[in-house]
Amino acid sequence: MGVDLRYPIGLMFTLLGAVLVVYGLSHPDLRAPLNPVNVNLYAGLMMGAFGVSMLLLAARARRK
Repeated sequence: MGVDLRYPIGLMFTLLGAVLVVYGLSHPDLRAPLNPVNVNLYAGLMMGAFGVSMLLLAARARRK
């Protein structure tokens, strides 16, 4: 029928999440002034998890 939108969405979120995780781990002292949490790291982990889940759902739908 066409391209499953879960593939490009999963690739985009996985790539962006990996970039944020690497940035969050390499620069842990760069954060918002009043926030003790490394937002880049946690946002990257969540984006990566969402991207991988989209890729897994797209692969599962293709097998059926």
